[in-house]
This record gives sequence, structure tokens and C-alpha cells, in this order.
Amino acid sequence: MDNQIILIAFLLTLFAGLSTGIGGLIALIAKRTNTNFLSFALGLSAGVMIYVSFMEMLPLSNDSLTQVFGEKQGMLYLILSFFGGIASIALIDFLIPKQSNPHELQGVEDMRVVKYKSLKQTGIVTAITIAIHNFPEGIATFMSALTSLEVALPITAAIAIHNIPEGIAVSVPIYHATGSKKKAFWFSLLSGLAEPLGALIAYFFLMPFWSSTLNAVVLAAVAGVMVFISLDELLPSAEKYGKHHLSIIGLVIGMGIMAMSLYLFI
Repeated sequence: MDNQIILIAFLLTLFAGLSTGIGGLIALIAKRTNTNFLSFALGLSAGVMIYVSFMEMLPLSNDSLTQVFGEKQGMLYLILSFFGGIASIALIDFLIPKQSNPHELQGVEDMRVVKYKSLKQTGIVTAITIAIHNFPEGIATFMSALTSLEVALPITAAIAIHNIPEGIAVSVPIYHATGSKKKAFWFSLLSGLAEPLGALIAYFFLMPFWSSTLNAVVLAAVAGVMVFISLDELLPSAEKYGKHHLSIIGLVIGMGIMAMSLYLFI
């Protein structure tokens, strides 16, 4: 595979990961949470991820697998890969304690409310759980970028937007863990490094065995990861901000943006 494509894939993953710092910055400088923006943005991200998963990534995976294994066996491998991706991200969610889960929403207002007693322990646990949770998202971004840039760019933007409220969720407990807004910002920024780390792991462990079949399996698994993230995290989070219609409008617009993007690159 072309080294330039690999480099672009790494850079896109790094950008998506470090966007948690935007959320951290918002938590430090904003006076209140912009629930309208976050509801719309989370819906938009979900729309992009769901549409590209079912309309681009799964069909590409199915074509490759059926060419190699035949229609029936190829479809079986597609199904196993898709639900395997869902199972992997669901297992990570299950293993992370609810109170430490970065997708348990926090608002900017929570920066002003001290909730934690064990300050140092809270900060360490939060940093570790963020890293674990972002790891498969980094793999998803990196592998989609290796497949095609027209697919990767909207996915990168969607995951970057998705990481903004996550950055807020990191900043709040870290601020209370350290008493320092500067540390809260840097921890929120650095927590996103788990995503390019996931890309590195994927590069070293998958690239030596890269083939069209492995690419198809990974595509289907990544589609499963993104569908789970959309249904389990993005849309429920948008609903928790109390802006149902804005999140649905964002969902439809996200699908429309992804549809036009794929259409223009035909």
C-alpha cells in the first residue's frame, strides 16, 4: 500500500482523536453548555456513520467476500464480521464502570460543582477509561482511511464532532481531580491520543497480513463499531441534551451529506 495513503490515514486519525481538546477548551471558556449545537452535531455524526456503514462499507465488504468465498459463505463472513465489530465495542462499554464512562454526559456547568472526594484516583481512572474507549474508534478511522478518502473524510469529521462532548466529559472530572484548568485541558487533549495509538496497533498487526479479504472483514467490523457508537452513544446523548428534533434533523442532514459525498465521487 502507498506510504502516502498510510500517512494520510494516520493524520486523519490524529485529528479525530485530538478533537477531544476542543471539548476541553469549551469546558474551560464557555459559560454554559450549547445544547442546541451538541444535539445537532451528535445527530449529524450518527447520520454520517449509519449511512456510510450500510450504503458503502458493508456493500464493498460483501462484494469482496462473495468474490472469494461465494455468495452464501461470503455473506456469512460479512454477518460474523459486522456483529463481531458490534460485540467488541459493546464489551468495552460493558467493562468500563458507568461513573467513569466518558459518554456519561457532563455539562460545562459541572465545572463549577465539586462532586468528587477521591480527587487523584478519579483523574487516573478517567484517563485510563478514556484511552480504552477511544482505542477502537482510532482503528475504525484509520482502516476507513485506507479504504478510500471519500469515505474516510466524513467519518473523520463525524468522529471528531463526536469527541467534542467527550472532551467536556473528560475535563470536568480531571478539573476536580487536580484543581487545575490547564491540566483539565491537557488531559482532555491527550486522552484522544488513544485513537492514533489504535491506528498504530492496526498498522503493525494488520498491515503485514493485508489482503482484499482482510480488508473486507475489517470494513464490515468497522461498520459494526460505527453503527453501535451511533445507536448506543450518539443518538442517546443527543436526546439527553433535550433537543429531540434538532438531533433528528442533524441525523437526516448527516445522511444527506454522506449520500451526496458518495454520489459525487462515483
